[in-house]
Amino acid sequence: MAPVRTMLLWCPDWPVIAAEIVDGVPAATPVAVLHANRVVAASASARAEGVRRGLRKREAQSRCPQLTVLDHDPGRDVRAFEPVAAAVEEVVAGVEVIRPGACAVAARGPSRYFGGEEQAAERIVEHVAQTCEVESQIGIADGVFAAGLAARSGRVVPPGDTAGFLAGLPVEALGRPALTDLLRRLGLRTLGDFAALPAGDVLARFGFDGTLAHRLAAGRDHRPLAVRSPPPDLAATETYDDPLDRVDAAAFAARTLAERLHDTLAGHGLACTRLGIEAVTAHGQELRRVWRHDGLLTAAAIADRVRWQLDGWLTGTSRRPGSGRVGPARPTAGIIRLRLVPEGVLAHVGLQPGLWGETGAERERAHRALSRVQGILGPESVLTAVLGGGRSPADQARLVPWGDERVPGRPAAPWPGRLPSPAPAIVLPEPLPAAVYDAAGELVRVTARLAVSAPPARLEVALPTARPPVDGVAAVPSGTPVEIVGWAGPWPVDERWWAPAEARRQARFQVALTDGTALLLSLAGGRWWVEAVYD
Repeated sequence: MAPVRTMLLWCPDWPVIAAEIVDGVPAATPVAVLHANRVVAASASARAEGVRRGLRKREAQSRCPQLTVLDHDPGRDVRAFEPVAAAVEEVVAGVEVIRPGACAVAARGPSRYFGGEEQAAERIVEHVAQTCEVESQIGIADGVFAAGLAARSGRVVPPGDTAGFLAGLPVEALGRPALTDLLRRLGLRTLGDFAALPAGDVLARFGFDGTLAHRLAAGRDHRPLAVRSPPPDLAATETYDDPLDRVDAAAFAARTLAERLHDTLAGHGLACTRLGIEAVTAHGQELRRVWRHDGLLTAAAIADRVRWQLDGWLTGTSRRPGSGRVGPARPTAGIIRLRLVPEGVLAHVGLQPGLWGETGAERERAHRALSRVQGILGPESVLTAVLGGGRSPADQARLVPWGDERVPGRPAAPWPGRLPSPAPAIVLPEPLPAAVYDAAGELVRVTARLAVSAPPARLEVALPTARPPVDGVAAVPSGTPVEIVGWAGPWPVDERWWAPAEARRQARFQVALTDGTALLLSLAGGRWWVEAVYD
């Protein structure tokens, strides 16, 4: 069967564009999106500074010191691309999303309707630009694979010329790094060279995946398009004749709307994990906030989050006790329309109790109890720790409200300059000033080449006059000098050296004292500090 004549719409640098759409990061500035510490996408201004795909983070930042670095978020890319796919569907039918940033459609129908393939492509690109304010370009060829490569240059490959178009492209166009490396070592540098090999020899040498790549290189992509089914409208919306200007009235309305949303999702076999709350006031002011959740949101949990958000909007203050922070100003009018949008959903097939309580009844009871406390005292009354990357123990944990999405930060292993194991048992909330002396009574210092002036011999800690009731402070020795019987280091930290106002340079030591206490010390700007206590 001959390949299907295909039109493929491609949005260049989509991970960068998606970050601008969702997070507001300007794509016109130098921006790079990283996955596994390597660049997977970069903005045009970043590429002008030498930032390329595959570079490590430090090398990319050395080429472009003003580079904004973002973590790769496939969910963000998908959410941002949904309006683009919907815009294409408004012009043509039968859209298949290849990946975030690219979608395809059979060319036969649009070309007949609009009077030609080029006219149809121009109409689609123009509609996407006007509707979504997104730049795109279209490639047309026989098959999805060839159309995707043609889209990179906005090219229309005439029918029957696809094999010739592919023949001159490098083997890297296959998108299979391991196979590409092997082909180059065998002297096969273009898709034409690879396509010229006998199919039987390719199967014997490269296996089934190599055979599929061989067919693509020869222009024999006969995979039919999988037509995209537009997702159902799952949002729940309610309009109020009397504006909601009191928290109690808004909370009552929110519970009814939350139950309706939960029932709609249940009817589709879905459960919500990320909730968008949108409101419009009588004066036309539009308010929006997204709540993430680590797990499945029940009707009560949805209602709680809507109530918390409405409370924050209608009172104009933060709910966190003792934070002293003030939120945005209160709206000038009551709310006349409320909309709940399930921005993240999962198939809800139930939870099977685990043998050791991973998802069993005890864990569910604890979750309900903590959620109940939040419902009474507010979302930030119960916090849980999330581990992430960082060079110091204080940077490797952050507190998030219970039930929020517990997305870990970058893994700790790739961080250069990270402290070796074991991790300290207690991290002091505020470092304690200290002094480290050598055997001659001189203050120990570290040179620019990380040479220690003399072996540390004694430690003196300046404890506060009234010891605060904080775990770990009591484990630090009193203000009298204590002998150091063992030490290791220094481990240097030289962060954000390209931004003088934010730069931080210090050296860290692990020391063992005569009383058995082990401490983490740091030296910065000629001053010593106690940061953590080892168990």
